[in-house]
Amino acid sequence: MAIRGSVKIDIETCKGCELCVEACPQGSLAMSKEINAKGYHYAVLIKDNCTGCINCALVCPDAVITVYRETKKKEKEPVAVITNVKSDIKVTIDDKKSAKKGGLSA
Repeated sequence: MAIRGSVKIDIETCKGCELCVEACPQGSLAMSKEINAKGYHYAVLIKDNCTGCINCALVCPDAVITVYRETKKKEKEPVAVITNVKSDIKVTIDDKKSAKKGGLSA
């Protein structure tokens, strides 16, 4: 499954340098035909294929771009529990793939 992202651009602060447009590997950003209160064309998200790579935010000299990534709402399960109490070493691997291959248990 592809990672999905989105950006929020402070259009009133954007100075239209176009660095974000050039940095976007997905071609998701473009310059608006409209202008902001300062007279600059500002960047806008034009496609729904943003991956949340943060390239645009990294190159923005005025830090007007906030990047968001979708996260999977899945409960985290421990894969390994490693304990060392007074030389009593206990290693537990809770991985179905490892169990099929003769996983580690001590």
